Amino acid sequence: MDLHIAVQGRHDLAGQIYRQLRAAIVEGRLAGGTQLPSTRDLALQLGVSRKTTLDVFERLLAEGFLYTRAGAGTFVAQGLQRLPAEPSAHARALKASTGAKAALYAQPLWDPASGNPSVGVLVPPQPSRSVQYDFIGGVTDMKHFPFDVWRRCMNHAMRAQARGTGAYREAAGEQELRLAVARYLAFNRAVASNWEDVIVTQGAQQALDLLARVTLRPGDVAAVEDPGYPPARAVFAAAGARVVPVPVDAQGLVVEQLPKDARLVYVTPSHQFPLGMPMSLERRIALLEWARARGALVIEDDYDCEFRFEGRPTEPLKSLDRAGLVAYVGTFSKTLFPELRVGYMVPPASLMQALCNARRVGDWHGATLIQAALAKFMLDGEFAKHLKRMHKLYSARRASLLAHLQGELAPWLEPIVPTAGIHLAALLKAPLDEQAVVALARDASIALYGLAQFQLSGAPPNGLMFGYGGIEAERIDAALTKLAPLLRAAAYGATLKHR
Repeated sequence: MDLHIAVQGRHDLAGQIYRQLRAAIVEGRLAGGTQLPSTRDLALQLGVSRKTTLDVFERLLAEGFLYTRAGAGTFVAQGLQRLPAEPSAHARALKASTGAKAALYAQPLWDPASGNPSVGVLVPPQPSRSVQYDFIGGVTDMKHFPFDVWRRCMNHAMRAQARGTGAYREAAGEQELRLAVARYLAFNRAVASNWEDVIVTQGAQQALDLLARVTLRPGDVAAVEDPGYPPARAVFAAAGARVVPVPVDAQGLVVEQLPKDARLVYVTPSHQFPLGMPMSLERRIALLEWARARGALVIEDDYDCEFRFEGRPTEPLKSLDRAGLVAYVGTFSKTLFPELRVGYMVPPASLMQALCNARRVGDWHGATLIQAALAKFMLDGEFAKHLKRMHKLYSARRASLLAHLQGELAPWLEPIVPTAGIHLAALLKAPLDEQAVVALARDASIALYGLAQFQLSGAPPNGLMFGYGGIEAERIDAALTKLAPLLRAAAYGATLKHR
């Protein structure tokens, strides 16, 4: 039986076939277990080369949409038909109650008498000036930012602003930047959205704060990954939520251990923070299924997905969401620099008005001058050029780091090799201890950062997070060459001590 696929022209044949096959699977038109034609038969049917259909099948196999059985053929993966397509009664109730929840942002966000633990003071990462080599995470290399181009974009924005009326602007952000973000997400992250679906924020942190304010009531449960991102936990606690840690494993968040009464789930599925593994397709489906059954909101933080070094891009949860369950959050802090303070989100349509209301009360809107300059930077293609340059630089740094971790440091460190991002984690092997290694390295003018700080409950991982956004490949090589004998001596000393 022929598979219905329409190929138009001779441009991007593999892409056309891939998108139609993937859509048929996600939308349920190709049920789980359905056998597909062979690559040879499909190529004959469509009048394309067999290499084209082989490429398509290999991509769908790698992403988990297909599987093969030896001697039997290629089949559609099971479970994909479980992807929610319509809002549940819980989800409809969530939509109906957004007006009341939007008013919660006007209430006190923190009650010292409530008995909840303090959220503490959030201190953003700062490169250390007292060390020679710094592996801090979450920072970018501004030395390679095209400030000459940026200056022209700022001048353009100032000229446009000089012609304006001087009035307040839309809470959701400047239309040009929202358009640029929507186009970027559609092309690079398979997140289909119109510019009206995008809200520009003061970094990803404000996006999390707004979502917490309009979604969480005091006492609601917010589920977070453990280990995970501390600023997200702080936002939810500040909204009066009860923050519940959920463990992660090699496939990402363990959906089976989510609290049944969670109203919100925060995840980093493309590059788990801080460990680095992506969430498997099966887990993504299970999470969306879980959220639909309970009317919960899933916040997807896609914080540094732009820099991918291995395999095919892992599509966001948002691209699988057809029931309005996922709020997609992104930032320019990891692609440009944190001082820009620009992020964005694509929330469920049911929350759009409430989020804009909350934004108006909070700060009305962001700096339009920066937004206009960034819009021009993106729409003129300069953002894409910058990403390409930085990808090459970060790839070399990552390769240098892995060469050491898998080479002379292998006896003491086991890297968790991520496919994307500008940091990676490595687990320390016994008898080495995280705190001792961090202190030892600091004495040698090497700043390392432990994983224990990201754990909320239970035994923390014994390991290190290596950021390579702010340190050149040559300095990575010098630092880790210097670190190797220190670890050797520390391991030897620790072994003698425990005898």
